[in-house]
Amino acid sequence: MPDTLTRRQLNRATLDRQLLLRRDPMPAVQAIARLGGMQAQAPLAPYTGLWSRLRGFDPGELSGLIDARSVVRAHLLRNTVHLLTAPDYLDFRPLFVQLAGRAVRTNFARGLAGADPEQVVARAGTTLSLSPLTRAELGRQLAQTWPAADPRALAYVGCSSLSTVQVPPRGLWGKHGQARFALAQDWLGQPIPDRADPRAAERLVLRGIGGYGPMTVADLQQWSGLTRLREITGRLAGQLRVFRDQDGAELLDLPDAPRPDPDIPAPPRFLPEYDNLLLSHADRSRVIPHGRPVPLPAGHGSTQGTVLCDGQWQGTWRVAGGVLTIAGFIALTGQAADALAAEGSALLTFLGVAAPRISFSQV
Repeated sequence: MPDTLTRRQLNRATLDRQLLLRRDPMPAVQAIARLGGMQAQAPLAPYTGLWSRLRGFDPGELSGLIDARSVVRAHLLRNTVHLLTAPDYLDFRPLFVQLAGRAVRTNFARGLAGADPEQVVARAGTTLSLSPLTRAELGRQLAQTWPAADPRALAYVGCSSLSTVQVPPRGLWGKHGQARFALAQDWLGQPIPDRADPRAAERLVLRGIGGYGPMTVADLQQWSGLTRLREITGRLAGQLRVFRDQDGAELLDLPDAPRPDPDIPAPPRFLPEYDNLLLSHADRSRVIPHGRPVPLPAGHGSTQGTVLCDGQWQGTWRVAGGVLTIAGFIALTGQAADALAAEGSALLTFLGVAAPRISFSQV
């Protein structure tokens, strides 16, 4: 019978892989690859996420990677914006083309007013090959050909089956800019394959388990947004170790992946909005003990987020008017409050907040 892992064992295993038990000195590009990409719906969220994980992280390092096109911002996992290394994007993007196209066309079909989706996609590709555009700009240009259609629907359908990336200054530290889309093949100077490499899905699954494991097949599907991954894990059976969780569900892991002592201390951490640690498991109880829904607020990713205490989501944080407000779901007192205050002071320094103050509350 496979060994059983408790929720606390799962918690510490995942925190270790997420670089949240101790800050690591690895380069930012290596961390992004290890995490299988980082949620970047909020454009500055990866900076806060990397600061919480890496020793001595300098935001200029990530901005330089984006400018150099070594990492890209693009819709991929769960059809949401992620920050990925360029090689990972090129490898994994063909796996997601049908998923993205099917979802968007279903949602926006009525707005096309009879326009043929394939023609819309083709025209959108020609248009974006000339210059990066926002969706609004693309929609207006496409509407010149299909004036009866909704420009927003045209833009979404036009981009859905195309491999596009969001270009700077969007996502650069200290800068602002609307989301402008360019064809990935133009931005990276490499064609995007029409079909995925036969082993790409296996590499994706192994990356997910390496960054978030041990995982069930349902977890892998939640993390990626893809389905039918049991076929892939079946092909990988000889490369995986099987465990069970406390409810008897099958967990898959890499044989040599870290599974630290469950009693190892987990320091407090401030995560940004949308951090994948909280979003990437079908059963989130390893990091969310209370079952609260993960907040998905609008923002840039550097002024609010979630708080980890003893490796679990136990509060939220927000910076406004020079004050870091920490709202705990549990009483934050004594050594726990002192540790949070120290980490919070370091966060405010990283964010460049002048005359910073820290305030605690309980919700």
